[in-house]
Amino acid sequence: MSSLIIQDGHIIDPGSGIDEIGSLLVIGGRIAQFQKHIPSLSGCEALNARGLIVCPGFIDLHCHLRQPGYEEKENITSGTRAAVRGGFTTVCCMPNTNPPLDNVKAIEYVKQVASHRALARVLPIGCVTLGRNGLKLTDMQGMAKAGVIGYSDDGDPVATSSLMRRALEFSADSGLPIIDHCEDKDLSRGGFINEGVLSTRLGLPGIPSTSEEIIVARDILLAGLTGGRLHIAHVSSAGSIDIIRCAKNKGISVTAEVTPHHLILTEEILERCHTNAKVNPPLRAEKDAEALLAGLKDNIIDVIATDHAPHTDEDKLLAFDQAAFGISSLETALGSLLNLVHGGKLSISTLIRKLTTGPAQIISKSHGGLGTLTQGSPADITIFDPNKKWVVDTSDFYSRGRNTPFKGMEFRGMVVATIVKGKIVYQDGEIKE
Repeated sequence: MSSLIIQDGHIIDPGSGIDEIGSLLVIGGRIAQFQKHIPSLSGCEALNARGLIVCPGFIDLHCHLRQPGYEEKENITSGTRAAVRGGFTTVCCMPNTNPPLDNVKAIEYVKQVASHRALARVLPIGCVTLGRNGLKLTDMQGMAKAGVIGYSDDGDPVATSSLMRRALEFSADSGLPIIDHCEDKDLSRGGFINEGVLSTRLGLPGIPSTSEEIIVARDILLAGLTGGRLHIAHVSSAGSIDIIRCAKNKGISVTAEVTPHHLILTEEILERCHTNAKVNPPLRAEKDAEALLAGLKDNIIDVIATDHAPHTDEDKLLAFDQAAFGISSLETALGSLLNLVHGGKLSISTLIRKLTTGPAQIISKSHGGLGTLTQGSPADITIFDPNKKWVVDTSDFYSRGRNTPFKGMEFRGMVVATIVKGKIVYQDGEIKE
């Protein structure tokens, strides 16, 4: 395996406390050395990172690669191409595929396809219940041995308190998290956007934030009872932040994630972007976005995850009540989030921590060593220009999903290179295979 020197970049690694100009030497797919400057060496590829930020490869704890069953929307090849363009070296794929990832054979299928076709690391998440139907737990132990990093019925909450309790009891023994989509379906049924003034004005049925908060509270109580590891997916409301803060203060083992779109956008954008801003949980009010940002900075929220949900044009070019929920977001995540940095609302080190160290800590039970640039760690590295301006052009997406409310927006900050296992897989707008 070839060697690589990344020279004279601004290296930011929150996990090891590095925030300075320096160089990295990569040998055999691992970080071999960090120094102030490493000169070019014979037979060693050199990458000039002067003026660029060099950080651990981003880890996406929540994305949808759609394979098997929905390959017209995305597949492992296209999804991981989109991932590395966005700076993500590891993606954790949700199990609401067709058939769902609810057994060992399905997990092994994803791993096998990824081993041949993926440019990024692909870590599968297994279902909590068979068929995601909320009736019977899966073979969680078998899937743990097959390599899942956690369990989720994403798209739906774990259906009953008794099932969630049993899943969290397994989590307490295995150390693998239960990742729950928190939504009381009785309250949200028939809704499409945030319940409030806008939903009334548009005449669209709303989804109250209470529908999320009820399940967040249920899950936290059960995590406290069992000692299991709970991870709350795509938090969207100020009320959920309050509940999670209280749980963390009590020492309950709960972590949480927020998406770029819930941090940056509010429900008001629906009037301009229509179905491309239709997402579940819905975009909410300004006060909710402010509470999410405050929770991120206060470590109430541990992770930024994309919830990349690619769809075909046909899925979105429908009446609002019939269009699919979801945003294709791997390729726009960094650019959109850097708007918060440039606006003085978030530090660059906090942003990088939430994309690297945060998710790495959640998956460390099964995949230790990711999310850092310390000597001996896997050489998964993201390099980006924090000041490069670009306009979102969905015709350039590597993802099959072009569904984004960010289309046509100008961002400041672009990925220059992505390195996985010591190999440059994306550089200057091109995939390197």
